[in-house]
Amino acid sequence: MNDAELIEAQIRSLIAQMTLAEKIGQMQQVNASSDHVPEYLRDELCAGRIGSVLNQVDVDIVNELQRIAVEDSRLGIPLLVGRDVIHGFKTVLPIPLGQAATWNPHAIAEGARLAAREAASTGVNWTFAPMLDISRDPRWGRIAESLGEDPYLAGKLGVAMVDGFQGDDMDDAGSIAACAKHFAGYGASESGRDYATTNIPENELRNVYLQPFHTAVDAGVASIMTSFSDLNGVPATANEFLLRQVLREEWTFDGFVVSDWDSIRQLSVHGLTANDKDSALEAVTAGVDLEMEGDAYRNHLVPLVEEGRLDMELVDKAVENILRSKFRLGLFDDPYTQPDALPAMADEPAMAVARMIALQSIVMLKNDQDVLPLSVDTLKSLAVIGPLADAAHQQLGTWVFDGDPAQSITGLKAIRELVGEDVDIRYQRVLETSRSKDKTQFEEAVGLATNSDVVIVFLGEEAILSGEAHSRADIGLPGAQVELVEKLRNTGKPVIAVILAGRPLTLSDVVDKVDAILFAWHPGTMGGPAIADLLFGVESPSGKLPVTFPRLVGQIPIYYNQKNTGKPPTPDTTVNIDDINARAPQTSLGMTCFHLDVAYTPLFAFGHGLSYTGFDYSNIRTSASEIRMGEALTISADLVNSGEIAAEEVVQLYVRDLVANVTRPVRELKGFTRVKIQPGQRVTVEFQLHTDELAFYGRNQKKMIEVGDFHVWIGGSSETMLRTEFRIVSKPCDGAV
Repeated sequence: MNDAELIEAQIRSLIAQMTLAEKIGQMQQVNASSDHVPEYLRDELCAGRIGSVLNQVDVDIVNELQRIAVEDSRLGIPLLVGRDVIHGFKTVLPIPLGQAATWNPHAIAEGARLAAREAASTGVNWTFAPMLDISRDPRWGRIAESLGEDPYLAGKLGVAMVDGFQGDDMDDAGSIAACAKHFAGYGASESGRDYATTNIPENELRNVYLQPFHTAVDAGVASIMTSFSDLNGVPATANEFLLRQVLREEWTFDGFVVSDWDSIRQLSVHGLTANDKDSALEAVTAGVDLEMEGDAYRNHLVPLVEEGRLDMELVDKAVENILRSKFRLGLFDDPYTQPDALPAMADEPAMAVARMIALQSIVMLKNDQDVLPLSVDTLKSLAVIGPLADAAHQQLGTWVFDGDPAQSITGLKAIRELVGEDVDIRYQRVLETSRSKDKTQFEEAVGLATNSDVVIVFLGEEAILSGEAHSRADIGLPGAQVELVEKLRNTGKPVIAVILAGRPLTLSDVVDKVDAILFAWHPGTMGGPAIADLLFGVESPSGKLPVTFPRLVGQIPIYYNQKNTGKPPTPDTTVNIDDINARAPQTSLGMTCFHLDVAYTPLFAFGHGLSYTGFDYSNIRTSASEIRMGEALTISADLVNSGEIAAEEVVQLYVRDLVANVTRPVRELKGFTRVKIQPGQRVTVEFQLHTDELAFYGRNQKKMIEVGDFHVWIGGSSETMLRTEFRIVSKPCDGAV
């Protein structure tokens, strides 16, 4: 009997011994965030009526909770201990959207591994990450927790997070179970309002929103969390199509499904059910195994079974899924935590990882006249201005429970440490918060800038303005920040903007008023040193945007892998609103898909990101002009570092299926790699592309590959024009691939 068979036998044996109350106890997760073990919790654990706790990170309390569950209950089943370990634990990493800007799966896996070790040392064995919601609306606060707008990129980086959290084996010291959330479609909430309705056609759902989840399931993610939102009329927490048909039957997922916080009882608020009892029945029937912080299962599953409305087989299957993960975590062998067996938290190696990820996450959006990097040798004075230059807490970002702002090194502090006594640093906060409209210090700030060689202005939004339930209708720079930039620009001094934010911002009001922009997201504990290293050329920027930046909110949703439409816009077929004659006849002749009052292009495209050197792409070619189904081809291009410094470039591969069973995007990311290249060096970058990677869901919602012509691009962003083509020549597959 192999290990998997042994686990299944042990699960069957346990379930055969369990009472109905004990089974339902395994399906219950409760908040355990107090500073001791309360008597009611002790009693419930002794009775076997709780299978999981969350939000307890005192290792002594966690060990006591595990002791009660294992030693004082009848069957001795250990606990799952959950925590939101979203982007680091004690050592805080950039927000996930910032991590996605690294385009570096290895770095993201290393960061998740660090977070897992730190969390595991407190007794936590399960995290509610990664968030794999495709996010195309920056108004949505939770875009900060996402890995961006593209299913391929999100899938690759999501798997890296899963691998980092879970390690080679989940029962290894320092490994914790991962949870892919929110299943599914949450990122498409109407108007970017958190918790709002989502309406996604099944074909779009399968081709876009489900893809990163499928990738995570194939990679062995331990658990799945349902979305708060309604999906096409059925809330995700009661959506049998998602949880049973897609997840269990099509993808053969054998982990467990957890609701989001109290989302089962919210089914009646949605209007799907009349009461908590009906909500419990809907959720367990749909396939929710574990209820997070709610009492619908606890109060109603027993009578539902006794009344014959709920089949015991569904309860047993849910418990089986939960127990399987507990065995895989090794909790039955050793449920206790020994912190000394793991590295100390926030130690020097941890800070090095945080600094490396922050460095690679920062995206240089513009750099006019090569104003960056700055030189300590030529700079005599520097004005550092703005509400986020020395904001230790704000740079940590959203959804941080265990990080310590006292450990943060801010941009101001790091700049001072880097330049030492060689440059006179003149700092003024000016605005108390990013939202402040108080201009009383503007005159002083202008004087400071006027008497300095260069101005660095730290702009953006505080951490509290993004994250769950923190959506914004206007995603421009809040408060009086735009006016501050205008005043600084009028001094005639070079103005460099460093922007800290939890989402893409509409920067049209300031993009032409600054000489350079470093978009730093919320970069975490070591954000300051990373920013300073880039400002002064210790390192070259290498981050790339994982999400499109709109010019105006009215362009949303705007994303690179859109459909072509029957009337795609071009520079020759668009009209500016100011050029329209008021008495011109109304006509649609020659009209295309665009807004009259803004360019049809984004402000900054998906994949965009500048460097301190130049990268020249040429000579794209394929290993064959035609391939048959089931074959692969090599796509290559030459890359030259045309500048004077060594730097890293994220090389990107895009494909378009020109004619298909359903319309396909104008471009789709199908590969990427980081390349470090020396000045003057020429390298050949190669990608392998298999026909299976060109599969999509057609009109009958079955996965398919078709013969036909494809365009393929290689370059430094989704706007690259270096293109060639190839053809698939054999007959298409009739069924799934």
